[in-house]
Amino acid sequence: MCETYAKDGTPHPTNKRYSCDRIMERVMDEENPEFAIEQEYTLLDYDGHPFGWPKSGYPGQQGPYYCAVGATNVFGRQISEAHYKACLYAGLCVSGSNAEVMPAQWEYQVGPCPGTAMGDELWISRYILHRVAEDFGVIVTLDPKPMPGDWNGAGGHCNFSTSRMKAENGMKV
Repeated sequence: MCETYAKDGTPHPTNKRYSCDRIMERVMDEENPEFAIEQEYTLLDYDGHPFGWPKSGYPGQQGPYYCAVGATNVFGRQISEAHYKACLYAGLCVSGSNAEVMPAQWEYQVGPCPGTAMGDELWISRYILHRVAEDFGVIVTLDPKPMPGDWNGAGGHCNFSTSRMKAENGMKV
């Protein structure tokens, strides 16, 4: 899914996954490199306004929304949970989800995954996210700053570890 090849069957010069995979194969047994990504996203109505926000204004200031519960604090939990379940059903290595700082903003965690599997699983999980949101009549954006002003941005945070990092005195490594 994430690789491209030339007509002769060799990796295309833009195929960075191929070279990354060769490196991961060389270090897998000794280092066991694992990656995880925390993917943030924002849910939008068809008009581009954040899902659940008042149409003629803004919700209350940020603060009570992060990892929150309650209908006045979270918008789109059904979508987030449906996405999480669909990823699990598809066999993806997802390890959590939570409401984020800005209302209608969510995060899910993919991984930890060995080597290049992280990128593959992230792409598939994003496809599933867009597909699930479609069922709810909502748009997903990965835009790092979907709302101007003093509203939280969204990103993708990477985590990385090796066998030596997870062993005793791993913090020194």
